Amino acid sequence: MPADRTSFEDILFDRFDGRAVITINRPERMNAFRARTIDEMIAALRACATDRSVGVVVITGAGDRAFCTGGDQKDKTDDGYAGDAGIDINTLNYLVRSLPKPVIAAVNGYAIGGGNVLQVVCDLSIAADTAVFGQVGPKVGSVDAGLGTAYLARLVGERKAREIWFLCRRYRAAEALAMGLINAVVPSTDLMAETMRWCDEILGLSPTALKLAKQSFAVDTEMVAALSRFAISTVDLFYKTPEAKEGWHAFLDKRKPDFARFR
Repeated sequence: MPADRTSFEDILFDRFDGRAVITINRPERMNAFRARTIDEMIAALRACATDRSVGVVVITGAGDRAFCTGGDQKDKTDDGYAGDAGIDINTLNYLVRSLPKPVIAAVNGYAIGGGNVLQVVCDLSIAADTAVFGQVGPKVGSVDAGLGTAYLARLVGERKAREIWFLCRRYRAAEALAMGLINAVVPSTDLMAETMRWCDEILGLSPTALKLAKQSFAVDTEMVAALSRFAISTVDLFYKTPEAKEGWHAFLDKRKPDFARFR
């Protein structure tokens, strides 16, 4: 059955056979997001919420190198990310959590920074064996407080979550599976086929039961989501400090940041 594709600039949005696939389509930027990318993903998720023909949503990245590598540092300014209202990542994450249908991350490559947080907030995560995960915020003067930290600890445990953020290491797919960060690992050539098989299983179940189950899971971590909304406002202020700007400029200059003077 041919896909029903809605045209966007930064994403591909296909609906077919009871499923919707949202593809971040910026492979030349390793699928890093800018304000437009997030706005388009929000629009697509809202369409999924009201489309009765859609029973499950898949989020993935274009190409085979990256799922998403977080915010595009080249789209950032001294006052934060460019765009009329900056990057509305909080609304995106909220929609993924509150969408009354399961959301699956099909992680086809690097899931770094905000890209890792995106797959964390999805209900399920299937990774190619070539996928790589990690956080980079403290290297560039940033942090994702709330869902990116406290909710991450629900998945992998406090010790591992702190390691991920305090050391900014990268983890291969097999390591991510072992720590509980993702649900499954498959050969990269089988990623979408396996994801579609999971969709088939979900589409055979009661949509109301799935909605109630998802809402029940969300209740348990709603305080974390509220913390995340508060933290986003704080991080916006942090971006304007000399410390955060040092991390950003160091990234653009391809040098090691000098954070020692801010201790």
